Amino acid sequence: MRISRVAPVNTASFTSLHSRLIECRPCGTLGKLQPCKGDTLLTAGFNLRKKIRIIAPARKVSLEEIQMAMQLLRSCGYEVDLGKNTLGTYHQFSGTDSERAADLQEALDDDNVSVIWCARGGYGGLRILDRIDFSKFKQNPKWVCGYSDTTALHALINNVLQLPSLHCTMPYNIQNQEDRNKLPFTTMLTALEEGKLTYEIPTNHLNRIGVGEGKLVGGNLSILYAINGSFSDIKTENNVLFIEDVDEYLYHIDRMMLCLKRAGKLANLAGLIVGVMSEMHDNAVPYGKTVEEIVYEHVAEYDYPVCFGFPAGHIPDNRALIMGGNISLKINSQNVTIQNFI
Repeated sequence: MRISRVAPVNTASFTSLHSRLIECRPCGTLGKLQPCKGDTLLTAGFNLRKKIRIIAPARKVSLEEIQMAMQLLRSCGYEVDLGKNTLGTYHQFSGTDSERAADLQEALDDDNVSVIWCARGGYGGLRILDRIDFSKFKQNPKWVCGYSDTTALHALINNVLQLPSLHCTMPYNIQNQEDRNKLPFTTMLTALEEGKLTYEIPTNHLNRIGVGEGKLVGGNLSILYAINGSFSDIKTENNVLFIEDVDEYLYHIDRMMLCLKRAGKLANLAGLIVGVMSEMHDNAVPYGKTVEEIVYEHVAEYDYPVCFGFPAGHIPDNRALIMGGNISLKINSQNVTIQNFI
């Protein structure tokens, strides 16, 4: 992910959180609740408050670029507001590091906010992470949503705080009324309201058959490369790794995959899900392999299941995934089945 182009969970902790729930969930119509069992604090809190705060921790965004997303959410019955600096500007960012960090901190600490939705990607989230105090958020978790640059936040939330978050479309990507009924938007709402997702997609000829279960970790490959070796680095052993990227040279994909391999992050996976690697570039002298072949080469010696072409990443059909959530990955010669839940 080049900035020139913008476009494991602790089960015991959730058992403890579960005892503090109000048992409710949507019964099919927004805003109407009925008693049930099995929700987590995240979904219960979302259904009780249903307030979504849009912030811009990275590249700047205009009101026109996120207006449709706000309109669709409100038409679905949700309350939506913006951070103080969401529409700000400071060079290519939505504000200074201090201003963007303040917006994130306020959203994390506000008990009335149940979802923090990052407006867009770009670059900048990693610059503010070390300024944030997550202590109140850990006591009262809420959904943090987005993809691309938001991977830096996902990694910290999933691996340091051992809480789930949502890899999903962002307000910047929603530009038409028709997006309300498309899978990026509907799968995001399903994850927020129910805490579970199920997918079945056709197989890819490069897929490796098998079954894998664990926690889902990962996100944008460039960000995973950037946080490698840091305190918020992802933990891949016995987990399922998801990767995607955009606007990269093929040789750099190879370098980043080699970095993960040399760091021991590919050897003991429970499975690998490769999202869409879009807008890849080659040099004047061709690299000689496709991006899928590059990834396959680095995991060829292992025997865990590998899924290529899952519809998530920098594409219109960017379906939601619960990062830090439980995942069951089943691949056969006909299709891929994924169950992803908190």
